[in-house]
Amino acid sequence: MDMKYKRNFCIVAHIDHGKSTLSDRLIQKSHIIDERKMKNQILDNMDIERERGITIKSQAVTIPYKAKDGNDYELNFVDTPGHVDFSYEVSRAIASCEGALLLIDASQGVESQTVSNMYMALEQDLAIVPVINKIDLPSADIPSVREQIDKELGLDDSLTQLVSAKTGEGIDELFEAIVNDFPPPSGDAAKPLQALIFDCHYDSYRGVIVHVRVMNGTVKTGDIIRMMSSGAEYKVEQAGVFKIDYEETGQLEAGDVGYIVAGIKTVSDVKVGDTITLQSAPAASALAGFKEVKPVVYSSIYPMDSNDYEELKSSIEKLKLNDASLIYEKDNSLALGNGFRCGFLGLLHLEIIQERLERDYDQAVIFTAPSVRYKVMLTNEEEIFVDNPSEYPEGRIKSAEEPYIRASIITPATYLGSLMELCKQKRGEQTNMTYLDTKRVELTYEMPLAEVLFDFYDKLKSYSRGYASFDYEIIGYRPTELVKVDILLNGKMVDALSQLTFKENAADRARKVCERLKDEISRQQFKVAIQGAIGSQIIARETVSAVRKDVLAKCYGGDITRKRKLLEKQKEGKKRMKMFGDVELSQSAFLAVLKEKEEK
Repeated sequence: MDMKYKRNFCIVAHIDHGKSTLSDRLIQKSHIIDERKMKNQILDNMDIERERGITIKSQAVTIPYKAKDGNDYELNFVDTPGHVDFSYEVSRAIASCEGALLLIDASQGVESQTVSNMYMALEQDLAIVPVINKIDLPSADIPSVREQIDKELGLDDSLTQLVSAKTGEGIDELFEAIVNDFPPPSGDAAKPLQALIFDCHYDSYRGVIVHVRVMNGTVKTGDIIRMMSSGAEYKVEQAGVFKIDYEETGQLEAGDVGYIVAGIKTVSDVKVGDTITLQSAPAASALAGFKEVKPVVYSSIYPMDSNDYEELKSSIEKLKLNDASLIYEKDNSLALGNGFRCGFLGLLHLEIIQERLERDYDQAVIFTAPSVRYKVMLTNEEEIFVDNPSEYPEGRIKSAEEPYIRASIITPATYLGSLMELCKQKRGEQTNMTYLDTKRVELTYEMPLAEVLFDFYDKLKSYSRGYASFDYEIIGYRPTELVKVDILLNGKMVDALSQLTFKENAADRARKVCERLKDEISRQQFKVAIQGAIGSQIIARETVSAVRKDVLAKCYGGDITRKRKLLEKQKEGKKRMKMFGDVELSQSAFLAVLKEKEEK
């Protein structure tokens, strides 16, 4: 097909503004799938996406469209996630397109991720068409949203499309806007092949399936392709486009978005952001690729059974293929054996990785308490970064700094007081407060990232009844008083439960961990002391009482000295047990530490 009849675009928006529903309507209108097989969130093919009602993975699909000008067009579009933790997915989707539909909820208006996604699209010089969705809602305020598009976003309001993804209203007009307002892809099919890898996944039968956007050249079945970063070469077995399922076309040319199967079994040979070229006529240079991802939250992953380490390693490699934002390296713990230290883009990202390992790869894993990356100045003036408590250089620290964020909270004015109190509790400093209209307020706070890690988001949603939105950006490091809190069981340190925390919060954090562990550890034949400590100083303690046998049950009457003798004998036995006995920690005990609920 001639390139002037192709359009590549993505759908970007704040979370819950209706991207997946709009994708469903576009697919339904194109009739590429039988009506009987049509279902909600059709592009969300993971169970976890359907259960949570969120998009985690960007999904591409090719649909045909016959325009009012009589020409047949090929529309390649990508449905993207809305949550801040998956912004890397959005950035990759944007890089493979020429246009973006910026979706805005008619009742909620412009929100934090709306703005950040718009700027991401502008950085890539994408044409942007604003789309006001959910116009069928009784609470829809279209004039107000139009005003926000004009004043807050600075976009051309005359391009704005009004749709209801739920009812299908305005979809025909949207198709025409896609054809007329988005430019065709640039590139030359006659030039040497340059295909950008924007996603991959592993198939047990076909190996690595590579998702590509062809910038220049042509690739077809039987060609020998070369990965420009690793130099690995493979023979193309299959090439085609996405039409919900994979549809083989035999070739892809400049401007196309599609997939390549080449019997790739070595996962490390393929990297998201790499360029594919032909062995016979290689391109002179690789494409720019993507920015390196910067994790903000760190946690260690260990297999429940230490014998499953190699299996876990293979699973993480395959998961990394499908989620380029996952960063990992080898790690070791005295309590849990060999594992991996992983970097995540947020707590939701951590939860999703955990669930995907358990569901998709059948791995039984333990995650340690999440941490951020601290900047530490040593006494010898050397500067290091620490994200793992086991690497904390106690006794050699001159000063420490922790990452700070600029948090943007958009909330109905009704919940303003409780949210300001919450931010104050989390060591937040207010820098700005703007009334967006008569009902909505934007709060800007600067606060430590570590304070946001655990329960901040849950409390934000609870206090605002789900109406507040939250977005943040890292703004640098600031001085802090940092201490390492160790957890001891009968005097033995459990390194996997150690945490780095702000000094004033240390006693509270240690007490909560001890309380949770007390509920989780089963009673032994001897007392179990659970202690929280900073160095040699004990700052919290709980005791799991011993299971005690009634040794006096058969002692009817008689001299008191006999009873005392039996009790002393029992006491000595328990002392010996305590000396040689081990306390087993279940997975639930580790998970209990992770859950920072503050009911107690």
